[in-house]
Amino acid sequence: MDEVRHQRAHGRLSVRWGAHGLVDLFQSAPMRALFPGAEPGEPATIAQVNVAGGLAGGDSAEFSLVLDEGAAATLTAAAAEKVYRSLGPPTRIDTRVSLAAGARLEWLPQEVILFDGAELSRRQDFSVGPGASLLLAEMLVFGRAARAEIFTTGSAFDSWRLRGPGGLLWADTLAMTAADLAHPLRFGGAEAMATVLLAAEGAATHRDALRDIMPCTVLRPGLLLARALGRATDIRALVAAPVPMLRAAAFGLPARLPRLWRC
Repeated sequence: MDEVRHQRAHGRLSVRWGAHGLVDLFQSAPMRALFPGAEPGEPATIAQVNVAGGLAGGDSAEFSLVLDEGAAATLTAAAAEKVYRSLGPPTRIDTRVSLAAGARLEWLPQEVILFDGAELSRRQDFSVGPGASLLLAEMLVFGRAARAEIFTTGSAFDSWRLRGPGGLLWADTLAMTAADLAHPLRFGGAEAMATVLLAAEGAATHRDALRDIMPCTVLRPGLLLARALGRATDIRALVAAPVPMLRAAAFGLPARLPRLWRC
């Protein structure tokens, strides 16, 4: 019998944002971008949308975001990204973000949820120019414990690269399987993990305030990193706390979460 071939989605979204608004946009299903009106005192909002509702094994999504010199924006998502069970090939997500001199970006998507049997391969590459600044908060959730959906099989490969004017600033790669979640020396039963990062001049001055909320460290001048593991509901609440504080202290913005996070 011939092998059954399933239809796969290969979405692509490319956005270039300038100091005065949208410069260029390319999108192919199921990836879309929306530009909801910003609240008073807020930068422009770019909202990622997956109109398919999620990604399965063999699907791929490519996202490119360029901020021109002096541009400012908040990137968020209309909903959590769901990665469903794979029948073999992984789900691929590739992200490239480039900030020109003096640009400012808040990278605040909602969580990525790995359903049981998901096979995720994700690569994220960020580049910040002279005087540019980046506030990033991301969550990776293993299953949906509230609905008794547990991540018992599957894997995740998650690669991060952050580059500055002088070259590589930070590199991190996670390669794990569902079996690692229960291991006491690996994930210790955690349901989710979170990353909060601030790349900006004077980032170290916010270390103590962030440390009052979650464990963090100054990796190098201008680069502050926090990581946490725990229950999914606790991790989401934990990430919701430092974002308003950091955006107010580092960027002079209102101390609140993106509107889509509050819907």
